[in-house]
Amino acid sequence: MPYDIILRHVEQVTPDTRKLTFSKPDGFTFTPGQATDMAVLREGWENEQRPFTMTSFPDDDHLEFVIKSYPDHNGVTEQIGALQVGEHVRITDPWGAIKDKGNGVFFAGGTGITPFIPILRQRAREGTLKGCTLVLAAKTEDGLILKDEWDAMTDLDTVYVLSDENKHPFDHGRICLEVANEFVAGHGEGTHMFYICGPSGMVSNVKDNLTFMRVAPERIVTEG
Repeated sequence: MPYDIILRHVEQVTPDTRKLTFSKPDGFTFTPGQATDMAVLREGWENEQRPFTMTSFPDDDHLEFVIKSYPDHNGVTEQIGALQVGEHVRITDPWGAIKDKGNGVFFAGGTGITPFIPILRQRAREGTLKGCTLVLAAKTEDGLILKDEWDAMTDLDTVYVLSDENKHPFDHGRICLEVANEFVAGHGEGTHMFYICGPSGMVSNVKDNLTFMRVAPERIVTEG
């Protein structure tokens, strides 16, 4: 079922990523980590849908999305990045995506953080963040999405990995075997889950590394 919603507020969170707050349709319900397909209601774009994760709480009176724009792609995210307050978009019923299956390590590359935003916020609200670690990767420090929010969650352990900058106190490089191994060493024998979301290459690499280190498949959570 399609729903037309109105953009109410825009906040810049990184140089190329915005937090967009929309009206919420009556009867629209979802669980943290679910996504919807969105189309911009501009001429020529009405049938171009892309998936985005809701980052608001299910009981909020609005819908929030954190969306990175890619102007050089000349596509849907460029159009969304140009949206002005008062414009409309169309969304579908929520679907799938990543579900919270227990304490664990959240590996996020860039906008791969988006399905983890509502999950970690919900845990912060419920006081169940202890035992969770966020490993967030970006090219540069100013590309770390919602870093201040994660730093304010005192029960959440955080590791930031920068690929294009080598500066204290951040890790330098990419989420790779060494990074994954550090957390498997601490959580490999228990019930901790390993959540992965980001560019396909990163997801495959981390998943393969976890499998190589004999983490059971049921403890590895990805989209789809």
